Amino acid sequence: MVWRLAALLACAWAITVPLAAIASTPTLTRADLRAGQDLSGRWTYSIDPYRDGLAGFHREPAGEGHRRFDDTSVDAVTRARPNALYEYDMERSPAATLPQAWLAHDPALRHYQGLMWYQRRFDAALKPGQRAFLRFEAVNYTARVFVNGKAAGEHEGGFTPFSLEVTDLLKSGSNQVTVGVDSTPLADGVPPPVTDWENYGGITRPMRLVITPTTFVDEAWVRLSKDGSLAATVTLDGAEAAGREVRVRVPGLDLVMSGKAGADGVAQLSAAAPKGLVRWSPEQPKLYDVVVEAGEDRLTDRVGFRTLEVRGGEILLNGKPVFLRGICLHEEEFGENPARTITEAGARALLTEARDGLNANFVRLAHYPHSEITTRLADEMGLLVWSEIPVYWLVDFKSPRTLALARGMLADNIRRDRNRASIALWSVANETPVGEPRNAFLSQLVDDVKALDDTRLVTAALLSERKTVDGHPEMSLADPLADRLDVLAVNTYNGWYGNDPLDAVPAISWKKTDKPLIFSEFGADALAGFDDPGLMRKFSETFQEKYYEKTLEMAAKAPSVRGLSPWILKDFRSPRRQHPVYQQGWNRKGLVSPTGRRKPAFEVLARYYRELKARGR
Repeated sequence: MVWRLAALLACAWAITVPLAAIASTPTLTRADLRAGQDLSGRWTYSIDPYRDGLAGFHREPAGEGHRRFDDTSVDAVTRARPNALYEYDMERSPAATLPQAWLAHDPALRHYQGLMWYQRRFDAALKPGQRAFLRFEAVNYTARVFVNGKAAGEHEGGFTPFSLEVTDLLKSGSNQVTVGVDSTPLADGVPPPVTDWENYGGITRPMRLVITPTTFVDEAWVRLSKDGSLAATVTLDGAEAAGREVRVRVPGLDLVMSGKAGADGVAQLSAAAPKGLVRWSPEQPKLYDVVVEAGEDRLTDRVGFRTLEVRGGEILLNGKPVFLRGICLHEEEFGENPARTITEAGARALLTEARDGLNANFVRLAHYPHSEITTRLADEMGLLVWSEIPVYWLVDFKSPRTLALARGMLADNIRRDRNRASIALWSVANETPVGEPRNAFLSQLVDDVKALDDTRLVTAALLSERKTVDGHPEMSLADPLADRLDVLAVNTYNGWYGNDPLDAVPAISWKKTDKPLIFSEFGADALAGFDDPGLMRKFSETFQEKYYEKTLEMAAKAPSVRGLSPWILKDFRSPRRQHPVYQQGWNRKGLVSPTGRRKPAFEVLARYYRELKARGR
């Protein structure tokens, strides 16, 4: 969330603060297709562990020679002032190709958490009537952005996009942009300091200079409504937004919706759905070109139309029950030294492994909003998606600032991806302990989801409770948040954590619920290539294989289960996991090794899903 909220966060935060109060900077939907220039590529970088570039050692403003963001050429200055003392030289600092997490710049940065400065130059020349924005798809964790030595803005949150207007900061010709990236986790941040995944500090997703008209289409949400009509909500940004004519065209359906923006710059349009409309589904992921026009601006997207609802214990896609054959994914974990460099080829490889390798129709994108590249490919490839924000473990549920951050991240995530037909579930939390502050916090997030998007379902990964009933173990959900959710979800690791022997797992029963239930996580670690069938030792491939067989037996008997997303497709880096033989800084619950080797449990799950698919589930 952009620090335009500073005034709000400084005051007492009531849960009743409306969504309008947490509006972030422009969404700039489909920024990759807008006029401007890609700023990916060569940037210089400078490590700053003591934050010297922000403040002096008495915490006074940083002095001359320390401010890495100053608009100055060190060479030019030193020629004019030979005795000038500078503690940095961004123009002659090491260079890296961005986007990329900084652990790939230099092996010494593997566990660095702190401030890093990035800088590059680019040419620009605005025409009269144009505006300019810097849009970053993700910077982890906080970002301070400067253009030509002047502050453009700040942002907190490592996985959602943000845009900063720089119209008045640009010069005709060469311009300097500097980004101070601080990966330090905060006790009242989202996520909290302790997680089970790699921090990956840096500018991890593409960045772009976007050029727009004075008034432009900021967001266009086009969807199939619950009543069967097509609807569009078009948000304009600019002084002349109110009353502007807006037109939405879907050429493939010979459909045009038109109207005017209201005083708030928002146009609400609708039309009857044409009889020839093909609904999006995993079996037929039909996408339509959509063109949105308002004044001088023209925005395009590819959108699928479908409906989602819950009826009784079923999840209905286009009015028909669907069983979610899924898998959890972290963002790209390719090779022995991944750097969270998200590419279309990499994202396609992961999703193809899930869809074609495992026979999946569903992916859980854990534990934060994944790249726009991934969600667009899910649309194209026909995979339903669970998308979540990193409200995870020990988030500070009593903090008004934390609630504001979470609400902003959720709103930014939903606004970014509301046009993605693949997204079926918005998740508001993962494995959070029950308590009154937490319940109120998450209830507010559920309310926000329903206010922002009534075409999808809301869920959260909850914890389970174990009881003994008639001498047998029974699992149930004892979480008051369940009443607020459309779809229930639980992470269960019987047979891996705890004392259950694997042979006893199938006998564990699950109490029936009045809503559909997803087993949102289950899994066991296995080091690829390590096996000891005789001892059935944990971390062996045979143990993981049998664990999947027994857990799937348990799941098949659970009366309310309508989806599975085991943990996880690929091994991923986690500083928590430090066993010197089996883990070495990796969570080994993946069905695929970092180098792409499938473990035997992969085929167990693929066969199970193949059989479900053959039965029409």
